[in-house]
Amino acid sequence: MKKAVHTDSAPAAIGPYSQGMAFKELVFTSGQLPLDPKTMVFVEGGIEEQARQSLANLKAVLEESGASLASVLKTTCLLSDMKDFAAFNDVYTEVFGTEAAPSRTCFEAARLPKDALVEIEAIAFIN
Repeated sequence: MKKAVHTDSAPAAIGPYSQGMAFKELVFTSGQLPLDPKTMVFVEGGIEEQARQSLANLKAVLEESGASLASVLKTTCLLSDMKDFAAFNDVYTEVFGTEAAPSRTCFEAARLPKDALVEIEAIAFIN
């Protein structure tokens, strides 16, 4: 049976969706925006700061489900501007490394919710 994942350590959903859904040994997260979960405002700065916050929010949802960043199998990363790709990759590499990093799709979106610079979702296995 599927189970909704919710944590106050990640931003509340800003629409009709769950932060994540767990099913058997897998968890599917919703896209995580760079919102501070306490203030629901974007973190200050550019792509690096926003990427770090999106990844921190992703980590919180994964951990609430019993998964972790280390158990991520696949990510989908949306950037508002592909010119940020190299800077985004630097931050992404800090978290996932390069050896056995998750499969990934990364593309530019015409516009992200609340005009974010980045949004990241993941599929992971529950430890």
